[in-house]
Amino acid sequence: MAGHSKWSKVKRLKGAADAKRSKVFAKIAKEIMVAVKTGASGDPDSNPRLRMALLKARSANMPSDNVERAIKKATGDGQSIAYEDLVYEIYGPGGVAILAEISTDNRNRTSAEIRAILTRNQGSLATSGAVTRLFHRKGQFIIEKELAEEEQLMELALNAGAEDFKTDEEGYEIILAPADFDEAAKALDEAGITCASAAITQLPELLVPVTPEIAEAVQKLLDTLEDHEDVKEVFSNADM
Repeated sequence: MAGHSKWSKVKRLKGAADAKRSKVFAKIAKEIMVAVKTGASGDPDSNPRLRMALLKARSANMPSDNVERAIKKATGDGQSIAYEDLVYEIYGPGGVAILAEISTDNRNRTSAEIRAILTRNQGSLATSGAVTRLFHRKGQFIIEKELAEEEQLMELALNAGAEDFKTDEEGYEIILAPADFDEAAKALDEAGITCASAAITQLPELLVPVTPEIAEAVQKLLDTLEDHEDVKEVFSNADM
């Protein structure tokens, strides 16, 4: 999601009910297993995708036992399920642009289920490239204000190659090229700074203001997409 909603997303996860958190943990566990299998390694030092999944697990306060079980399952069960990464380009209510990143072992099943969600929630699939061109792929770190000093964090961010450093009443946001993400993550970890969110994400070029009525419909579509077991991340250019 976009704009100020980066904080609302963090807050929703922190305050989520146990059932919702369990679903989030299950998705992260799946991403850890996919990362191990596709990277042919359970060692995060040699598996960038696994490092990313572990950062996501840490940001979500996922119990270490869950993480270890996911890695052991991927390295020891002998299964050979083939997962495919897909990106769905979507127009939502009011013409809002949405990207849904998906990991599935059955493209046809997932496609049918995503189309059904769109039909029920005023959404439609866009032509290839129509939505992706409205977003930039960037590394993003979100840090709560009480967990870091602005001057120290800004210096760390600049040394790591940050393209942008933003601050507001709730905290800080570091934006950088995906290629610089690992270096920044290591620097933050070595400095003992915990992130509310750390990910390679899709940031919109321009936010699109929406009315309260459209915002409600967009949020419903985003939530429904996020609830689907094959959907890893959902991004929108709606300014709600």
